[in-house]
Amino acid sequence: MVDQMVVDAPRVDTDPDAGATSAPTAMGKVLIDMTDIVKTFPGVKALTDVHLTLHSGEVLGLLGENGAGKSTLMNVLGGIFKPDSGSIRIDGEDVQLSGVLDAQAKGVAFVHQELALEPFLTVAENVFIGRELKNGAGLVSQREMVEQSRQYLEMVGLDINPNTLVNSLSMGQQQMIEIAKALSLNSKVIVLDEPTSSLSEKEVDDLFRVVRKLKARGMGIIYISHKMSEIFDLTDNVMIMRDGAYIDTVVTAETDEDQLVRMMVGRDVENYYYRTYNKPGAVALSVSDYSCAPWYKPVSFEVRGGEVLGFYGLIGSGRSELFESIMGFRVGGKGTVTVFDEKIEGKTNPLQMMDKGLALVPEDRKTEGLFLFSDIKFNSSIASLSEFISKLRVNGRKEREIAENAVKTLNIKVPSLESKVGNLSGGNQQKVVLGKWLATDPKILILDEPTRGVDVGAKAEIYKIINSLAASGVAVIMISSELNEVMNMSDRMAVMRGGEISAILQRDEFEQDAILKHALG
Repeated sequence: MVDQMVVDAPRVDTDPDAGATSAPTAMGKVLIDMTDIVKTFPGVKALTDVHLTLHSGEVLGLLGENGAGKSTLMNVLGGIFKPDSGSIRIDGEDVQLSGVLDAQAKGVAFVHQELALEPFLTVAENVFIGRELKNGAGLVSQREMVEQSRQYLEMVGLDINPNTLVNSLSMGQQQMIEIAKALSLNSKVIVLDEPTSSLSEKEVDDLFRVVRKLKARGMGIIYISHKMSEIFDLTDNVMIMRDGAYIDTVVTAETDEDQLVRMMVGRDVENYYYRTYNKPGAVALSVSDYSCAPWYKPVSFEVRGGEVLGFYGLIGSGRSELFESIMGFRVGGKGTVTVFDEKIEGKTNPLQMMDKGLALVPEDRKTEGLFLFSDIKFNSSIASLSEFISKLRVNGRKEREIAENAVKTLNIKVPSLESKVGNLSGGNQQKVVLGKWLATDPKILILDEPTRGVDVGAKAEIYKIINSLAASGVAVIMISSELNEVMNMSDRMAVMRGGEISAILQRDEFEQDAILKHALG
């Protein structure tokens, strides 16, 4: 018997451009005015007559699916790409940017998703990197850099010693240093690209506080995010792009998620969180009194075939560490792990667990899941080497067959199997990682942050894949810091805090306040 449930589906009108009538909220003077920007690459028109306006004291959200042209447009603003045509005015002045340093000199600074700090330099050295302060003798003045960097750190509310090495700081603190560096450049405009992807909830709150403070000082902020809750919490206006074109700019307070999704994807995105809840099968994985570094607190749970078991917790709660240890990627794990009634004795290792039918799609696809400079064929098939390599000879036909199957089954949008995986959008990269592990025919699939940095259209596709896997009898463990995602996709949910499971909840017990209480303690 199948119980079908559709939750919070962003239903949209058939006409992709209907309803976007509200005018942007008026702010201070115009800081950025990009008009009719066109940019082409060989065989691809990346931007078509795009325009963007940013005012003093405005937080402008920039939305669009991966591949919509957001990054290309920002690279034009940042001086990385020169537009084929169109005009750019910064603070009322017509400019033709010659490069990144020119854009910085004109008041435009970027804080990228992958932070650009040097880990083995101090905070002060990072703030002034490439433009070190010098004394009267022409020597670098550490004392002056420390004193001035302390002022910028105070502006972002960061109470740390400027002589601290960056590699000892949290991701949230490093993000604030990037903003402090932007302030030291006398920036009028800061572009924040997916700034919260690796932050705890407290660090997100701190970031929002700083953004609002900068806004109050008259700066302009361009805020790029796939997280709708952040767009509605923080922005004044939202600009939407699709397929390299400008769609509209709307007042945040006068729109809703349905309308934004419709404008982003230009089509219906039905059954966004879609599950067909089947009766679970036999226990696939049982973990009893298992502990791992750095907490060594006993954890017990089980997951059945055909079930999605969600794992929710704040960053640092131990979700990823637990499953990396169970899979054998981390040493020091102790406890009982049983796979389909077979106890795993002693230390586990990844190859052993793969042979038992387990697969782990890691949290960070770029550093742990992909070879970014290799092609899609290699990345899609690398986990299935034993199927097409014999006596050091590669069966190229079989390798290609595995990759083609992944591309077809998961609807991965690629120019060719020989394309570099690093050139794909975030959603397509995630599907390559997923396809790589599905090629091993796992019976137990562990997904760690499966939709992080993925646009709304690709999210809906990944949710359908998860549902299909569970319906086929695969035991799915989904680790996520997005509570709505866990609540809407899981049969049961384990909540973690401080390295231990604080609650295991049935679907009819899913209540946001109660879950957060379990997560926070």
